[in-house]
Amino acid sequence: MDTVTTIAAVREQVRSWRAQGHRVAFVPTMGNLHAGHMSLLAAAKSHGQRFVASIFVNPMQFGPNEDYAHYPRTPAQDQRMLAEAGCDLMFMPDVAEIYPNGPEHAARVEVPHLSSILEGKLRPGHFQGVATVVTKLFNIVEPQVAVFGEKDFQQLAVVRRMVTDLCMPVQVVGAPTVREPDGLAMSSRNQYLTPAQRQQAPLLHRSLMEARRRLQAGEAVDQVEQQGVATLAAAGMTPDYFTVRDPRTLEPAAPDARELVVLVAARLGRPRLIDNLRVSR
Repeated sequence: MDTVTTIAAVREQVRSWRAQGHRVAFVPTMGNLHAGHMSLLAAAKSHGQRFVASIFVNPMQFGPNEDYAHYPRTPAQDQRMLAEAGCDLMFMPDVAEIYPNGPEHAARVEVPHLSSILEGKLRPGHFQGVATVVTKLFNIVEPQVAVFGEKDFQQLAVVRRMVTDLCMPVQVVGAPTVREPDGLAMSSRNQYLTPAQRQQAPLLHRSLMEARRRLQAGEAVDQVEQQGVATLAAAGMTPDYFTVRDPRTLEPAAPDARELVVLVAARLGRPRLIDNLRVSR
């Protein structure tokens, strides 16, 4: 695996591959990799012949009360994991390479409405930062395929809408959430859980499973949402939302909708955990 830090080096390598007729798959990450990230690379392997991963902690998607400076950075471990997983090229730029005039002066990409509900309402500007950096990375890497995890369901929806609206020649693939044996979705945030909190955290997934059972049994959406919030609050969590939505638009689900997604976000001490579950009924 080659590791590069400049846009020019990425473009030179990728254009060489594409000239040889190779299909390029791309996995953008913020590093501090775990098995969930490796599953994205595994998914990419069914869509291409050459594989690029980026490691970039994007300052634009951090809010004023979110600790960008202390986001965990593990470049040596990330490099080893990507090499062992069969990645061909690791792109690890610094902030000046991606934002030569500084993030505060950069042109920005906005995806209306989808970016301002749920996570976007609670973290203003977050999805503008995501959309901007993903657009930049797509322009740099020029992949035919890009893989994102379904755990960040709203992020995936934002990226898909952006790609469609901006006519980008990139196929966006969603990879299933990877879970610990007890159901907890893998996340870099999990390392901040205390041992006691780690024992509580799988309740998030169990509450989603219960919501799916209730929805499939015909229970009303609002009752399912209220029960989800109550269950998490009773266990000492602080729910930001527990909501049933249309998986394509993220609008509130219609009473007779057949395809649904249940989304949850809750604080458990310091960490803020998110998860989701698709439901067919």
